[in-house]
Amino acid sequence: MRLILSVFAVVLIAAPAFAAQTPWQELAPGVKARLISADAASAEGTTMIALELDMPPDFKTYWRVPGETGIATTIDWTGSNGITAAEMLWPYPIVETKAGYVDFVYYGPTVLPIRITLAGEGAEIETAILMGICSDICVPATASFSLALDLRTPDRGQGLRINQALALIPREWPGEPQPVGDIWWDAEAGALAVAVSDPAVDPASLIASPADASVLFGAPQKSPEPGIIFLPLLGKDEVKGLASQVIQVTFKADGEAFEVLRQLVERN
Repeated sequence: MRLILSVFAVVLIAAPAFAAQTPWQELAPGVKARLISADAASAEGTTMIALELDMPPDFKTYWRVPGETGIATTIDWTGSNGITAAEMLWPYPIVETKAGYVDFVYYGPTVLPIRITLAGEGAEIETAILMGICSDICVPATASFSLALDLRTPDRGQGLRINQALALIPREWPGEPQPVGDIWWDAEAGALAVAVSDPAVDPASLIASPADASVLFGAPQKSPEPGIIFLPLLGKDEVKGLASQVIQVTFKADGEAFEVLRQLVERN
């Protein structure tokens, strides 16, 4: 017994004071979440953590633009120490149309990467999360997490899982020519018109999100004019102030996700 206790004591002493993940928390029946960390700092003074969701295949949560019926995810970082910024990085979502409503969603197990800007060599994450979890019905789910980051010893396993999620994040289109050209408001169609010139772009994958989160555009539709895709305005008869906004266009080309920023142009 003394030998067992002695070995146990040695294990406790040798165990790291920090873990690269928090305990799982239940968000809804059958759905749980936790924070995970790569525990590695970049030369720019950032590190990657992620919100990991363990959901059954028929459960979903929402993209940064949730859509017509979705619940937006919000994260409060104010209790954290040792960080100056936190940015959620959103993998490309599923564009889902159900009962005539368009939402942007993730189904099943999901990892949402978060880039943390560090103030020093370590950090303590204290965060409260609100997000929508849906199956037959949708509920707002809340959870709070505490995670101390130990950047002396990277966690390769968690780092690999975060990197796999990062591979799904839309990136800037490399070089020229640009696959998505001008965008403009087509009043007759009641839709945003997007010029697409590259056949590698999947027209059905286009998502437009302006700076004004209250303005939503729906699933892509073909225009009578070749090379033009319509994204219909949702929930409104008209849109004001759109011309002054920069619009992010997210899409897939050859299976990879990309995004470009465009200012509306005038078309007669």
